[in-house]
Amino acid sequence: MNIWWIRRDMRLTDNPALVAALQDGSGVVPVFVLDDKLLVAPAEKRQAFLMAGLRALGEDLHKRNSGLVIRRGDPVVEIPRLVGETGAKAVYAEADVTPYASRRDVAIGQAVDLHLVHGLGVHPTEVVKKPDGSPYTVFTPYSKAWRALPFTGHVIPSPAQLPPIPDLPSEAPPEISAPAGFPAGEKEAQQHLTNFLAGGIFAYTDDRNLMGLDGTSGLSPYLRFGMLSARQAVAEAKRAADEAQDAVARRGCETWINELIWREFYQSILYHFPYVQTESFNPRFKGMAWRDAPDDLRAWKEGRTGYPVVDAAMRQLAATGWMHNRARMIAASFLVKHLLINWQEGERWFMRMLVDGDPAANNGGWQWVAGTGTDAAPYFRVFNPVLQGKRFDPQGIYVRRWIPELANGPQAFIHEPWLMPAQERPRGYPEPLVEHSFARQRALDWYGRAGRRS
Repeated sequence: MNIWWIRRDMRLTDNPALVAALQDGSGVVPVFVLDDKLLVAPAEKRQAFLMAGLRALGEDLHKRNSGLVIRRGDPVVEIPRLVGETGAKAVYAEADVTPYASRRDVAIGQAVDLHLVHGLGVHPTEVVKKPDGSPYTVFTPYSKAWRALPFTGHVIPSPAQLPPIPDLPSEAPPEISAPAGFPAGEKEAQQHLTNFLAGGIFAYTDDRNLMGLDGTSGLSPYLRFGMLSARQAVAEAKRAADEAQDAVARRGCETWINELIWREFYQSILYHFPYVQTESFNPRFKGMAWRDAPDDLRAWKEGRTGYPVVDAAMRQLAATGWMHNRARMIAASFLVKHLLINWQEGERWFMRMLVDGDPAANNGGWQWVAGTGTDAAPYFRVFNPVLQGKRFDPQGIYVRRWIPELANGPQAFIHEPWLMPAQERPRGYPEPLVEHSFARQRALDWYGRAGRRS
């Protein structure tokens, strides 16, 4: 008998770790450990999604004559204990890239026969490297190398039946409902993928940036927890590209594949440069003296900056645990460039609030916006939130949806409510925290001094 230790691969379809655990025919015990070290940080919506996903996975396993054993505690203690209880010969798990996962797996591998199986992305992190063996730190050459690697597109089907498991003590996941809009589980992930492939993927290149449209895949939470494999996502996108009716539709498929490659690029960065979790990748900006502005930070978190597109983004995050990708960039840029607040404050807040909060992608995105990371946006790129709103929410649909104070405001002022005549301004909506041209120049001066200091 073997143990299949489930971490970020909460699925039965296209799961190499499960396949490896089943290979010798001796039976398999599916196990999930509720790790107190990972659950201690507040992340209510993401943890609710996780718990709902565990319940769904348990039901899927039960239908196949198996079951899910759940334990709570330190995996370094619990996994060897389960090996002792079951007499398991080996433990199979999907390899992860975070520094914590690496330390944990080394410790467990010293106590049991642990086999780490690739499955987090399409290609193993250690495979996509430069010819000299060093890791890529710029996305475009990374993506070219990624695309040049063999890809069969074969998706391993879900097993029809699994071996029964012994009677073992197990915890029940807390009865917490998944966030509205993101029902958890593999079945839901597959349905989301099917819906996206039915049309949205073909218009993805343009529609993904329009915040008032449902133009993104909505698959990020499912990919985050492995309820859908990255390999299946890419395989289906490639198939859609082959069947596309025209160049625009094919470009939509390729653009989405490119976004999936970004996920793996940031996984590679975190794996090869683990220090990015605690400091800037670019040494020029390490130790930068950011503003200590708790009131401004609180206003940003609560969606009270006075810039409608920024506030709509932050209110969407608070209400749903998710935020449109274009809105993430705008809101993040505002915190860092307009308010000169440390990007790590934003990174922590997003990790607390996001259903799809992922250490690698979240860190990579924040460092990109802040200009401190690998392949980052240049520090002198300062998004104008008014122009961003007018370009990517031209009718104000997104703003009206999330800011009720502005729902009935005139179209001409939807992104600049402070320009309304005083008697027409919406009650309760704040004035801008900072004026854009002043904030832009201050950011350029600030970053310029940091660069010269280094």
